[in-house]
Amino acid sequence: MRMSLRLDSECVRAFHLMLLQRLAVLPHVEVCVDARPARGGIPGSAAALFQLETAIHGLPADGLAERLPLSALAPYRTQAPAPADLVLDLCGDAHVNGTRVWRMTYDGDAGEAALLASILDGRTPIARIEENGTVVAEGRLGTEYGGIALASFQDMLARTASLILAAMTGSARAVLPVLPEPAQADALPQIPSTAKLGVRAGKALARRIVQKIYHLCYNAPHWKVGWRQTDGRDLFDLRAHPASGWRVLPDDGSRFYADPFPILYQGQVTLFVEDYIHRLGKAIISAVPFGPAGPIGRPEPVLDLPYHLSYPFVFERDGEVWMVPESCANRTVDLYRATAFPGGWVKEATLLSDIVASDATLVEHGGRWWLFATVRDGGGAFSDALHLWSAPDFRGPWTPHPKNPVLVDIASARPAGRMVERNGQLLRPVQDCRRSYGAALGIARIAHLDVNGMEQVVETILTPGALWNGRKLHTLNEAGGLEFIDGSAIAPRWKQKRRPSLT
Repeated sequence: MRMSLRLDSECVRAFHLMLLQRLAVLPHVEVCVDARPARGGIPGSAAALFQLETAIHGLPADGLAERLPLSALAPYRTQAPAPADLVLDLCGDAHVNGTRVWRMTYDGDAGEAALLASILDGRTPIARIEENGTVVAEGRLGTEYGGIALASFQDMLARTASLILAAMTGSARAVLPVLPEPAQADALPQIPSTAKLGVRAGKALARRIVQKIYHLCYNAPHWKVGWRQTDGRDLFDLRAHPASGWRVLPDDGSRFYADPFPILYQGQVTLFVEDYIHRLGKAIISAVPFGPAGPIGRPEPVLDLPYHLSYPFVFERDGEVWMVPESCANRTVDLYRATAFPGGWVKEATLLSDIVASDATLVEHGGRWWLFATVRDGGGAFSDALHLWSAPDFRGPWTPHPKNPVLVDIASARPAGRMVERNGQLLRPVQDCRRSYGAALGIARIAHLDVNGMEQVVETILTPGALWNGRKLHTLNEAGGLEFIDGSAIAPRWKQKRRPSLT
């Protein structure tokens, strides 16, 4: 197949070069470039905002938005290109008789200015590839850097590339999962005027100063774990916060606990958590036994490695307890076995390597084991591209799903805890990161899962409120009649209590 990439010759970015390089290695694909001036480019005032954000947030100058000379695309340009079989239109102006055209849009409009306008309007852009009005692929693009236009723009460019590659390989989904959508204005967003962008830039600088002051006064981010007795009805049943609210696992302010994973083993509920020590800037895995009245003592370290650990996915199998903690800082997904529960963890296998995979979650379904994780594919956000693997045994070997990424959706891709089976249906906790990372918790029903693909329907979205204070809610797990969630908290530095050193 000969593919032509239609782009604006007056605004060549590192994104275009990266996309061309990834397309060029696909089998049976020959790539060329149609680079001509186009409408809909980002105005100079927005470029000035990018420069300011680069300075005040310390962003790298060589990200995907970096401007490149047209000569950077020389390997893919031809003087008299043969007719293309497919045109990928990034500008919205390609009209080629007798040739298939894929038009890339953001919230229904083409061009990178449309993407930036959605970002500046505070939207969660829906990216679509359309051919003659038919949707070829779509995804909800996301970022962990809401409020920083340049970082968000680059994250979403990276995931745009993922969506295009998935469409080219035939793995992209044409319809996003059903999802309770927030209300958005019908009119397409527009990039604000130069004056309004100037005001935005001033506010961005002021926010950064406030953030610096805040971090001098508070440990941030700071999470907290909530727990309760289910009395036979958990959140999968209630689909709402319990009227009794939640009790909080206490911390001393110098550390926080997050990603609660309980397990009922030998008659005792033990809770495993991410234990983040603020002064070290990294987390270990700690554990604490739980009784009906709450924690028996405080979480104590059980797994400490040179890199950051979180999301301690624990499960029992073959009479032993196993753990798959998140170790994306090490670019691996590793399996550990407890030799002296709740400690004595020894690594049994590396399930995946050379990959930035977040919140790996395992489930046995349909006679196979499945591993769910969001992958930072070619850069971009950590939370919007869901990949699957399957294996005959949880130890492996793990085979990537032929349609990875099976979902591009900042609202329902990232795992948020163990999957459970209810009334013959597989239910999956998911993170809804549209407003910000870990802002809300969704419960999705898996409608289809096999080697042909995965389909889910998000049936419930839970947010913080009067019964769970804070700005976040992003993990859900239960064991032995005890249910756990987590979310954000405020931890003033001057109220910290000293705890003995770990070393």
